[in-house]
Amino acid sequence: MQRTVCLRLTSTPAEDAVLATTLAQWRACFNAVAALGWEASQSNSVALHKATYYELRARHPELPSQLVISARMKAAEALTSAFALRRTGKRVGAPHTERGSIRYDARTYRLEAERGIVGLATVAGRLKLAYHLPAHAKRWMERASGFDSADLVRRHSGWWLHVVVTIDPPVIAPNGVVVGVDLGLNRPAVTSEALFLGKRHWKEIEQRHFRLKRRLQSKGTKSAKRHLKALRHRQARFRKDCDHVLSKRIVESVEPGSVIVLEDLTQIRSRTKQRSARQRRRHHGWSYAQLRTFVTAKAEERGCVVAVVDPAHTSQRCGRCGHTERANRPRQAVFRCRCCGYEVHADLNAARNIAWKYHAGTGRTDPGGRPVNAPIVGETCSHAFTHKPPPSGGGS
Repeated sequence: MQRTVCLRLTSTPAEDAVLATTLAQWRACFNAVAALGWEASQSNSVALHKATYYELRARHPELPSQLVISARMKAAEALTSAFALRRTGKRVGAPHTERGSIRYDARTYRLEAERGIVGLATVAGRLKLAYHLPAHAKRWMERASGFDSADLVRRHSGWWLHVVVTIDPPVIAPNGVVVGVDLGLNRPAVTSEALFLGKRHWKEIEQRHFRLKRRLQSKGTKSAKRHLKALRHRQARFRKDCDHVLSKRIVESVEPGSVIVLEDLTQIRSRTKQRSARQRRRHHGWSYAQLRTFVTAKAEERGCVVAVVDPAHTSQRCGRCGHTERANRPRQAVFRCRCCGYEVHADLNAARNIAWKYHAGTGRTDPGGRPVNAPIVGETCSHAFTHKPPPSGGGS
């Protein structure tokens, strides 16, 4: 399995200038390749290399050749993604970056963990910088069996290097237990074991942050702008902390060897409609992908497996008789079957339907992957499980 460790680099003003120049030239190469590929409808990495490499090397002679190749490879990936979205009918433009991060590989960076130093290829040659390792990341560095790619990121707080480390996964002993988890905005998480996890007041805190930002933006004074600058990223940090807490509670609520089943909420923003502006804002600000990533990473460490199922009708199906109808849910928190009269909390009924879907064979293992600039990433291990059949009367 893999984890991303964020290292904060210690640099002098002269080293900052070198890194900034390297990043600017790398972005220029990325944008040039992306523009040419978009105009020619070409995303093949080899074809883009032949069309751009020598010109970019002549234009940026100080930039190491391997970083030119890195920019081209990343541009090819961005073009492939953009063309795939365009084929689905999405409105997309040519990939372009103003704040992109440099991708380093084994040829362009070297991490000396014993000395606390990292060497980076730059326009001024190999630059060796000391780094600070956060306390919570030390365990990953100690268990690392290898180092993969790394991204050099510039933030307001300085330079950071996101290093992907490979760690031997724990041995998973399947126990046959399947736990469905329904994620939501009003109730952060409800499990099929009738556990209501997360705090409902998290929503009110986010509302307070939004109202404060809106007041300051409408005021528009210098003082308000300074206040807005101080509030920068606060809401994202709060949401990230909530997702870490919630994912930890979800994983700790199950025994090692269990299967945690989530809904596949990919593209939920385009698949669902919200009536009010407030609902749309909350819906579009929901960090469900980040939460799923955190759950996957923590479950992998605990010896559990995360799977996903199609979310269709999980909130409308009766967990007792199987009758599916939109009118079964008269209110947000109430489920009342129009056929058999079964009444239960709507989110609990949905969680049990999620577990039922996995038992029924419609579940699929989460493919995992490494999100961009995520602090923790995971790749789900595939293991064979022998599941017990669902009990009769499934939702009772």
